[in-house]
Amino acid sequence: MLPVRTKVVACRIFADELRQLLPPEVAVETLEMSLHERPRSLRQLLQQHIDATADCDTIILGYGACGQATVGLRATHCRLVLPRVDDCIGMFLGSRAAYRAQHEQEPGTYFLTKGWVGAGLTTPFATYDSVRERWGAERADRIMATMLGHYRRLAFIRTGSADDAMANASAQARATARRFGLRYEEIDGSLDLVYPLLRGPWDERFIVVPTGGTVRLSDFLGDGAGPRS
Repeated sequence: MLPVRTKVVACRIFADELRQLLPPEVAVETLEMSLHERPRSLRQLLQQHIDATADCDTIILGYGACGQATVGLRATHCRLVLPRVDDCIGMFLGSRAAYRAQHEQEPGTYFLTKGWVGAGLTTPFATYDSVRERWGAERADRIMATMLGHYRRLAFIRTGSADDAMANASAQARATARRFGLRYEEIDGSLDLVYPLLRGPWDERFIVVPTGGTVRLSDFLGDGAGPRS
């Protein structure tokens, strides 16, 4: 069970999962997904939300390391809890181990989810048309080849219910893979990490920072067995 006074601050990419899993009395704040493109700005905004929350026992962060955006966050007034994953993809796959297994199986994989497809964020795919319009097809193709680099597979992670939004997102992801010559594959996601993050208990898969503490880079590198200083 969650502490009575709990607040969740998460990326909007998890909006559907939050609606499914959280009891209505838990306060939720979601931040724009485009902040992932600016880790320093994301860190500053997260710290502002943490500093402004003085009436909670626990703030749950729906973020992994995310380009080190969460590294250095201070638990100003209450403890912080966040998953021990590299980024949101690990959360959608259910564990850091599942994410690493996918990379070992096929390192050249670009992952997409319903949230990322719908947001139209700055991915190599989303920027192609604007570059082509400004600089022409030949230059756009060269830039795209550089940006995609070693990617060979586009993997769409399916989470939540199989509704129209999911079907539309997977269709867009499939069309994107076809357009850019990537092999398309769909992967079943998992709430095995999201559910305990939001509901507890928090085991070694999570980072728990006591009041006054700071999120450290080493928190994401270890297994959580060692003491916090």
